[in-house]
Amino acid sequence: MRITGTKAASLSATPSAARRAGGGGTFTLSESETSASTSSASGLRSVATLDSLLALQGIDDLLERKKRGAAKGRRALDVLDELKLGMIDGSLDTATVARLKVASEGLTDSTGDTGLDGVLAEIDLRVAVELAKAARR
Repeated sequence: MRITGTKAASLSATPSAARRAGGGGTFTLSESETSASTSSASGLRSVATLDSLLALQGIDDLLERKKRGAAKGRRALDVLDELKLGMIDGSLDTATVARLKVASEGLTDSTGDTGLDGVLAEIDLRVAVELAKAARR
């Protein structure tokens, strides 16, 4: 959408200015009443906003949990592949084992999908076996 002029803005500003100038009486509040009412309302508003933000952060979307679980599984499988290649090449180092320990964290968290949870449990078991083998060496 393209806006080409300010004609609409000037038309809408003119009638409201005329209404304000042509109005009869004026209405005013004292300073003490205004400040007391606005401070209490803004305090309640900020608490309600904070509570709603915290509540929204606590809601964990099922799709988001599945994505995180799948990403954790992929990372663990990638490190398992690195470990396998290191064993074949004979270049297995402790950094790969440390990465495998980090990749194993959170694999048992529930994603809400029983199939994905089963696959992640199998990956976690494989990681535990490889970590036990590495600890024996």
